[in-house]
Amino acid sequence: MAADDPALRADPAPDPAPDPARDPNRDPGAGWARPIARENLNDRAYLAIREALTSGHLMPGETLRLRPMSARFGISVTPMREAFIRLVSEKALAFDARGTVVVPELTRAEMTEIGAIRADLEGRGAAEAALRASPEAIDALEAIHRRIVALHKSGDYRGAVQVNSQFHLELCRMSEGPILLELVEGLWVRTGPTLWHADAARAPRWRPGPHVDLIAALRARDPDAARAAMRIDVDRWLRGYLAYAADTETHDAAPAPATPAPPRSG
Repeated sequence: MAADDPALRADPAPDPAPDPARDPNRDPGAGWARPIARENLNDRAYLAIREALTSGHLMPGETLRLRPMSARFGISVTPMREAFIRLVSEKALAFDARGTVVVPELTRAEMTEIGAIRADLEGRGAAEAALRASPEAIDALEAIHRRIVALHKSGDYRGAVQVNSQFHLELCRMSEGPILLELVEGLWVRTGPTLWHADAARAPRWRPGPHVDLIAALRARDPDAARAAMRIDVDRWLRGYLAYAADTETHDAAPAPATPAPPRSG
């Protein structure tokens, strides 16, 4: 190739931009429906909706109409339709009786099963992370944990739920198990709307102890302790959700108070 070939004088391609979802200091409530760049629109639309589900930006039972969602993300209808179809096939979205795409409302039985599977998978991920994670990765995970604590103290429970999902998924990345990460991400996508809806309705009964114990186990390179801490964390989450669901069902089933009869005249 000639020395004055324009291709040789071209500037090198810039480094890819950092992923804002991996930043523990990002504001989880700001601008979640960002316009999507033109390249790989199908994948980008799919990933953007998955993130919205995981983070609780889409609510159980919410109707997702094609054109409004396309306008929200700044892309054409076709990539959004493909993303809908893909997410329906993964059970993250569903069709209602009219064929409209909706966010599924999970039952208590479904949440219980997902919780048990999460405990197994994320416990395994924690054990693997204890053997593989670098000190820098553990420091980054602890920074995410501190962000969760700060959000709880400020009363921003929505933000806390969103950053908590970052904590769990980042831990699975630290395990260096891509299949495990894919499975856990799928579970968080399915439970995100229901989980946030429950936690937004009341102050979550979240306690930082299991996260603190988990981080200590990672630093000690103790896979058994890391697994145990993660299983406790998921179990507490599940018990808190089931208590909320039971209270909600009891409240909804309670009969309305009888209207007193008007006093008789004379």
